[in-house]
Amino acid sequence: MTNRSEPAYTRRFWAKSDRHSRGRIHLLEHHMADVGACFEALLAQPTIRQRLARSGGLDTLDHATAARLALLAALHDIGKVNTGFQTQIWQDADRPAGQRRPGHAGHTMDLTPVLGGEDAETARWFFDALGWWQDATESWDDCGGESFCGLFIAALSHHGLPVPLEGRRSRNPPIWRDYGGLHPNEYVRGIGELARQWFPAAWEPATQPLPPDPAFQHMFLGLCILADWIGSNEAWFPFCDEPRDDYMDEARKKAADAVDAMGLDLHEQRSQFTGGPGFNDLFPHISRPNAIQQATTQDAPLDERLVIIESETGSGKTEAALWRFARMYEAGLVDGLYFALPTRAAAMQIHERVKLFTANLFAGQSHPPVVLAVPGYEPDADANRVALGYDSNAAGQFDVAKPWASESPKRYLAAQIAVGTVDQAMLGALKVKHAHLRAACLARNLLVVDEVHASDTYMRRILKALLDAHLGAGGYALLMSATLGSAARREWLSAGRMSTNDVMPLDEAISSPYPAVSTMSPDEENIKSVGENNHQKSVRVTAEPLMHDFNAVAERALQAARNRAKVLVVRNTVGFAIDTQRAVEDVAAGSDRDSLFAIGDTLTLHHGRFAASDRRLLDHAVEEQLGKDRVSGGVVVVGTQTLEQSLDIDADLLITDLCPMDVLLQRIGRLHRHSRGDRPAGYDTPACIVLTPDETDLTPLLQRSPDRNGLGPYGYVYEDLRVLEATRRLIAELPQWDIPAMNRRLVERATHPETLKAIVEEMGDSWRVHANKVKGGEIAEGLTAKDSVVRRDKSFFTDNREVLFGDAEERIRTRLGDEGIEVEFDPPPPSPFDPARRIERIAVPVRWLGGADVDGPVTPIADDGGFTFAIGDRSYRYDRRGLRQA
Repeated sequence: MTNRSEPAYTRRFWAKSDRHSRGRIHLLEHHMADVGACFEALLAQPTIRQRLARSGGLDTLDHATAARLALLAALHDIGKVNTGFQTQIWQDADRPAGQRRPGHAGHTMDLTPVLGGEDAETARWFFDALGWWQDATESWDDCGGESFCGLFIAALSHHGLPVPLEGRRSRNPPIWRDYGGLHPNEYVRGIGELARQWFPAAWEPATQPLPPDPAFQHMFLGLCILADWIGSNEAWFPFCDEPRDDYMDEARKKAADAVDAMGLDLHEQRSQFTGGPGFNDLFPHISRPNAIQQATTQDAPLDERLVIIESETGSGKTEAALWRFARMYEAGLVDGLYFALPTRAAAMQIHERVKLFTANLFAGQSHPPVVLAVPGYEPDADANRVALGYDSNAAGQFDVAKPWASESPKRYLAAQIAVGTVDQAMLGALKVKHAHLRAACLARNLLVVDEVHASDTYMRRILKALLDAHLGAGGYALLMSATLGSAARREWLSAGRMSTNDVMPLDEAISSPYPAVSTMSPDEENIKSVGENNHQKSVRVTAEPLMHDFNAVAERALQAARNRAKVLVVRNTVGFAIDTQRAVEDVAAGSDRDSLFAIGDTLTLHHGRFAASDRRLLDHAVEEQLGKDRVSGGVVVVGTQTLEQSLDIDADLLITDLCPMDVLLQRIGRLHRHSRGDRPAGYDTPACIVLTPDETDLTPLLQRSPDRNGLGPYGYVYEDLRVLEATRRLIAELPQWDIPAMNRRLVERATHPETLKAIVEEMGDSWRVHANKVKGGEIAEGLTAKDSVVRRDKSFFTDNREVLFGDAEERIRTRLGDEGIEVEFDPPPPSPFDPARRIERIAVPVRWLGGADVDGPVTPIADDGGFTFAIGDRSYRYDRRGLRQA
């Protein structure tokens, strides 16, 4: 007889426990039912089901195959039957007298010696107890059980890291034997019987065997992780410590409710969708679509897996992408959207625009919130003014207005509509924990990536791997760029298929259409001219050797501001931007100070090393001074690359450092961005001054020396001097640039392999050495990237060692950057722009930390102008000029 006064955990197998409330458990069979039911509920969503099928090379998943997959998902926690795991919450009083207690054990790694046959005794009874295992491995796939076993190992990897089959755990038969009234053999036998009751369709004839494609296993794992996360939420699946014959029926109802609450079930949303909101309904501020917008949505077939938009800055590419998404959603091709931007500031700007678009798309009905997928930013609010960043366990059980996806960066890609940084998407391709979850969630949505030209070799290869996986699962993507070279365009278009190393001849590349929309037909690149966007301008471009003369730059900018011009000064590095700001302040006479960029009465500049809350103030102030509806009067705004990306600003004069041609055109996009009749005399024609080094060519930048301003191999921002030299020569050769008519010519003549080769041959041996180093660096970066991406072409079973992540996560996250390590302050110091505002946290560049750990909140020391703080043996200063090393 069982003593009913004993805690339930001493007589029943549990999966979840409340360690703060002794004896409170959720039975193992109930949790397995929860997760199996959640997996079923996910596969009930048409797009998710189709993406999983496509990842395995199938058109559809039949009923029997879906049931088999749900069964395998339910078995994800079967390893918890070992007594080493079960007794870890037992108290001393629970231990049977005279019986040696088994050592503590886990439930995945400790199962691997059983799966590998090292613990032959346990393996024999374990698989026999399930009853149907041998038959399933022989009949459910046509690879001798390899596909079945690969999927089972994938299910066991539901904690977010692939489970190794060898070398991590020694055999431990005692934990699989009876102990204290717990009988693992008997319990496994019961689970085998329950599995047949829960998923009877798994034993029906299937129209196809389980797909052998390893990519199918990887997508399955992502959905398993998602199902486990849903099924582990106590708000949706309350603990139950008593067996119930009807539990699976109840679990299925709860799973359906949970998937609906998360915004994954779109049946009701689609049924209410009136469909077909026109362009003016979506973008009431635009009278009619221009050429690039028309071509992106009306001319390019909606079922094209990958579309690339190339058009000048300010031509409405964002609206083109959003309009295409609206039509794809209406057609049922995608469920949602992830809009990826290169920086946090850019994501913030686009987030506001996507919120307005979403409200217009779903006008007249409840619409999904737009999640801001940017870690470290203060919780925002969606279009319904519902706070994001909440705790679902504390919230209502099924509060659809509060998105589950907003709770953690790991969940961002589960949002139906999200705007964030591109690195959040790329984490779905990298060997980091929960990568498979991210990729599986992203698969159902349209992936839009803005400014794809802005990535280095490493980032480009990672994004390419993400696109390969996304398109391979039947997903859709759209890439945007103002200035994409032919070689880069071909590399992107090869995503999801065999890459080509063919290089388009320079003359042919220059003659390629621009603006353009490109797709890839089965055999070749398809690039279509879309005509002009009524956004033409002729820019006078001059080079002046003033890169290191901060006072001269300040004088030039202030002179224009005195003439009521809006002046944008873009420097390559934060250090040079700060030095320029100091010079502007020093040179400014009393009356000039009203022309200096400020927040309130506090003079400042714009770059990426400000706290997130202050960046909001800076972005708003820049757009107020330089935006479409800018205030009158001259102003000088100094900043870095943050000014060239996504901010809708309109300068009368641009002063910029030398940079690669594609980046320079991006910066020029902020010059005379809008048609207006109030430009000051002398500035009605757009003019760009490019600051160059003092030398007649860039050869001195090949040597190591201070103050490189981001240029050359020791500048670490724009390292390829060949591209910089080609850009410098074009500035000297062509004093006037007709944009966008000359964009293709300018980019190809500055980046094409033929151009770079000619420069090396002309400049001599030192440049040849530099070219080889650049090529070697690209190869090394490519190899690093290859080693960092998830091997979706490898099976969890037959290629187990090759799918493991090892200790790569910290290295990958450091390399990816994520714009720094978040440091929290206690107490939060005041903002230098508003003492009433408090700075909760700030991102510190990883390279500044010197290997020091950020362990808990940091105590700042405030003063009148800002504050200082220390991490390890290093000190930092934050004030109106941003974050610096003290």
